[in-house]
Amino acid sequence: MTMQITAPEVYQGQFGEFTITQSDRTGVIIYRAGLMVAALSFAIGSALVLFNNNPSVFTVLTPLYACFSLALGVSLLTIHIYMASLHRVLQAFWAIGTIASVVLALSSSEPLAVTVYNQPITLFGLGFIFVALTGIYFKEAFCFNRLETKVLTVIVPLLLLGHLVGILPTQLEQILLGIWAILFLVFALRKTVQAIPQDIGDKSVFTYLKEQRSTKI
Repeated sequence: MTMQITAPEVYQGQFGEFTITQSDRTGVIIYRAGLMVAALSFAIGSALVLFNNNPSVFTVLTPLYACFSLALGVSLLTIHIYMASLHRVLQAFWAIGTIASVVLALSSSEPLAVTVYNQPITLFGLGFIFVALTGIYFKEAFCFNRLETKVLTVIVPLLLLGHLVGILPTQLEQILLGIWAILFLVFALRKTVQAIPQDIGDKSVFTYLKEQRSTKI
């Protein structure tokens, strides 16, 4: 009995043919797994804030936030974005926000969530993580026309900027946070059943852009 080796499927891209490797597929799986872990961490943290009145809950939020941030960083490392400069900017935003978060967590005597809530100005540092997350929402909304990511692209800056300048009542902030947590989970869950090649995109475009950058050097 002889084994037949199936040739990889060839796709026609804008600038030529390309194939999708196992490494490409693994990258997408890691990207989606990162989103799921980030969404679950964020949803659990949000639920604790919205439905638990025990002040001790705020100490639990810091490790949940760390898990969220790390998972988001993994997703930003493996996401496929045609514009390399935009990809690097989102990664830089994540790094700035992460560093600011670590500094705040180590320098404050209060739990990180309490510090950020009581001192909205800290969002000028920590908030860059959520700018990077909004970049992912925008990319997904633009590429796949997903309703939940369109709404998230608006809700996240509305909530954070609204809290920063102090124009949103607490009840509205809670509502927006709840919607954010739910839609983030919906987004992550829908990604699990999406065809993997869609997240890889047109590899011929990546090749073309790489060649263009090489010729300019």
